[in-house]
Amino acid sequence: MNLPDPQAFANWMQSNPMAAMMQDVGAHIKPEAMEALKQSYLQDFGALWQDLLSGKTPAVSDRRFNSAAWQGNPMTAFNAAAYLLNAKFLNAMVETVDVTPQQKQKIRFAVQQIVDAMSPANFLATNPEAQQKLIETKGESLTRGLANMLGDMGKGHISLSDESAFEVGRNLAITEGTVVYENPLFQLIQYTPKTATVNQKPLLMVPPCINKFYILDLQPENSLVRYAVEQGNTVFLISWSNPDQSLARTTWDDYVDKGVIQAIRVVQEISGEDKLNMFGFCVGGTLVGTALAVLAARGEQVANSLTLLTTFLDFRDTGVLDVFVDETQVALREQQLKDGGLMPGRDLASTFSSLRPNDLVWNYVQSNYLKGNEPAAFDLLYWNSDSTNLPGPMFCWYLRNTYLENRLKSGELVVAGETVDLTSIDAPAFVYGSREDHIVPWPSAYDSLAILSGPTRFVLGASGHIAGVINSPAKNKRNYWTNDSGKADSADAWFQGAAEHAGSWWPEWSAFLNQHGGKKVKAKAKPGNAKYKPIEPAPGRYVKVKAD
Repeated sequence: MNLPDPQAFANWMQSNPMAAMMQDVGAHIKPEAMEALKQSYLQDFGALWQDLLSGKTPAVSDRRFNSAAWQGNPMTAFNAAAYLLNAKFLNAMVETVDVTPQQKQKIRFAVQQIVDAMSPANFLATNPEAQQKLIETKGESLTRGLANMLGDMGKGHISLSDESAFEVGRNLAITEGTVVYENPLFQLIQYTPKTATVNQKPLLMVPPCINKFYILDLQPENSLVRYAVEQGNTVFLISWSNPDQSLARTTWDDYVDKGVIQAIRVVQEISGEDKLNMFGFCVGGTLVGTALAVLAARGEQVANSLTLLTTFLDFRDTGVLDVFVDETQVALREQQLKDGGLMPGRDLASTFSSLRPNDLVWNYVQSNYLKGNEPAAFDLLYWNSDSTNLPGPMFCWYLRNTYLENRLKSGELVVAGETVDLTSIDAPAFVYGSREDHIVPWPSAYDSLAILSGPTRFVLGASGHIAGVINSPAKNKRNYWTNDSGKADSADAWFQGAAEHAGSWWPEWSAFLNQHGGKKVKAKAKPGNAKYKPIEPAPGRYVKVKAD
């Protein structure tokens, strides 16, 4: 991609495969816009070439090229700078394309995948850091890199973490608790109290079924589950099964009725409380909202409060995930899976990795394969590689009715025999979004406030979809924003009036739970009751099942 002749590169851009791809989707670039881009590119490349001829090392600010190996040699620095200039040209060309916003999003995504893949850091022949290590280790790094690559090919995924360092139930998901109920779809965990008294209203946590629950219970110092228990709550949590062929015909209705609503019933019977503090994270929040609306249609208001973390209720703006959802792609999935089958966890994992390829793909290609390094032990990335399958009918319903057609908030969907009206949920709500979330853009999380009828509190955290949520006060990292002036007309307006705070947002949530927890009561010494007896210790069997 780093061509020495700038005019040749600019000319090539008008006939290359990317240009053909744009033509295939009906994209058009105005000749005057293309000419302006060419002239700008030629000017920038000319200046870069003159720096090289004069012996001046180009300034490169990209973190992929900030080491001495890149910047200490004018040729390697030029190679990196030329790549970045060409990438800038490609991305600028995308912005001049005359297509619909969704088509432009798809083109932008495809071009970024090409740009990221073609980085000189990704190839041994053009990566001076890898070459330097090859010389220093007398070829050992290349041998180890090949072994790492072959090992990953056997596992079917790139190793993001030292997977030998972790084991669910040994040093992950170790908050003390007991499985008190199970059906084919989920196990219900009741956690052991850590305080003498607890809030009267129990907390039922519903994680996403697209991932394993222990993102909420990694290690003791960053476990949201343990934190909630330590703050004086009786905590129950759904551990979804990792579907196999026996669940290949499971539907969204099943996840709502046999999943969330059944868990609500069990918690009600064990606790003796009709109303619960409900919690949903990501897809889990969408399931909780649907379940509460179904119960409201049946005349029941079971939520004493509602917590939604990085959750879509309104799918109007789904950000970069739009590139994977259109009529053609959804119809293809429906043809394959609507009547039964599984959406493999590895396919879902690849999709999410492609949203951040430099962080979740190429960074590890460079480190593990080109340099022969072993990945470090990192609990969050271990979890990220522990995939789950999804039942085809459930997945297809979810794609079409939420991402594609945004019908969940319309009041016209029927789930579990009831018309879903999210505005019928009568409960105070704590809604959280992450400012750099590429899966649930925070303005979309904020849009839930316009749907929910009860009093709401919105909190915005720093960082992304996962790192923003898993931000324990013990770490004293990052920051968050609140705005106590009430609902604003838009997310931007809310942010303009927001106050920034250092540290974790978890205490804000804990205060919300205490506000809606009822009176303090003596903690129960034993899990379950006469009907729901202990089955096995937490984290249970279901979470340990690996996707094929």
